[in-house]
Amino acid sequence: MTVRVGQGFDVHRISDDPQRPLVLGGVAFDGAPGLVGHSDADVVAHAVADALLGAAGLGDIGQQFPDTDPRWRGADSIDLLTRVAAMVGEAGWIVGNVDCSVVCEAPKLAPHRPQMERRLSDAAGGPVTVKGRRAEGLGAIGRGEGIACWAVAVIERSEP
Repeated sequence: MTVRVGQGFDVHRISDDPQRPLVLGGVAFDGAPGLVGHSDADVVAHAVADALLGAAGLGDIGQQFPDTDPRWRGADSIDLLTRVAAMVGEAGWIVGNVDCSVVCEAPKLAPHRPQMERRLSDAAGGPVTVKGRRAEGLGAIGRGEGIACWAVAVIERSEP
């Protein structure tokens, strides 16, 4: 059996647009300011996708879904993650698991964690866990200017 590991990262700043929804892990957080981005700016789904693409040697999310391509404007990042999972599967890999650390001062993730993990796991085709972290007031994330996510993915393939 061959096992590979990939790392993903994404960060987006908070939007000034009061109509922009905040979407994290495929879940809308009502009343929270959204993130700036070409798609729905779901930093969690983006980091998971990048980790899976990296593990499979398939580039990164910017190569697969460039923000210069109007097709991806406003895209649902769970849909993008589903596409990435299909690409990983077509390359002969199975998702072992993905683990994420989301760094933000607000909102609180715990009440939404089960739904986030379910949506991400369904899209990725394997178990995805989500942990919330705070930057303790340090830097732009600590000042509440944005949200970041780190993800690590393990994929495997049975060798003949």
